Amino acid sequence: MTAQAPALLSLAGVTASVDEKTILHGIDLTVAAGETHVLMGPNGAGKSTMGHVIMGDPVYTLNDGTITFDGEDISGLSCDKRSRAGLFLSFQAPVEIPGVPLSSFLRASIAGRPGLEMKGKEFRRRVKELAAELDMDVSYLNRELGVGFSGGEKKKVEMLQLLLLQPKLAILDETDSGLDVDALSVVSRGMDAYRRSTDGSLLIITHNTRILEHLDVDRVHVMVGGRIVREGDADLIPWIDEHGFESFEREASSAKAEA
Repeated sequence: MTAQAPALLSLAGVTASVDEKTILHGIDLTVAAGETHVLMGPNGAGKSTMGHVIMGDPVYTLNDGTITFDGEDISGLSCDKRSRAGLFLSFQAPVEIPGVPLSSFLRASIAGRPGLEMKGKEFRRRVKELAAELDMDVSYLNRELGVGFSGGEKKKVEMLQLLLLQPKLAILDETDSGLDVDALSVVSRGMDAYRRSTDGSLLIITHNTRILEHLDVDRVHVMVGGRIVREGDADLIPWIDEHGFESFEREASSAKAEA
């Protein structure tokens, strides 16, 4: 990745809350086009909140700051408009939608998106190709979305969506949570396929370093207490793997006490 790569996502002074409780405090973060960033931190640090705020989840309130994506201030845009602009968010706990076949959901998700228009036969062929790439039984396409799926199967579906939609930026929220080794391998393969088939960027939210072992990471951000407390290159990952987040938590606690 060249130093001249343009900024795709930029958060400037983002402060956000849920139920009138402030979770994020003055977040500044920039992801350039084509880069892979990792957001790490202990449980309850605000990592998932940041992903949902970027995506425009109406549960969260943006109290201050701006979110710029692909050169446009999207701070006031609804979730669906951000999605159509090229943002993608995978959920830590994917939802179940009884009565809606997976294939119908996937077809609806690409409807009206420039460059993704496909006729029925072409759509079915493309989805089957992607399912095969993820070792996913095509019979799942006829099942109700998420209903009766294991955790690993739900994550495969999200990887299928990612590869089908080809977003400019994919935010993967704890995608490795609760996965066994085989499912983790499929998710890693999905992320690699996404990077190979597009010029898209990744923002991976996790507190576990396993999923990062086979990725070329450009930048690591450490969040504690709703604040970015440390940033660095990929060398920060093995350090965290060995030492954990305790030192960052102590530093954040001391800084808060002094303030």
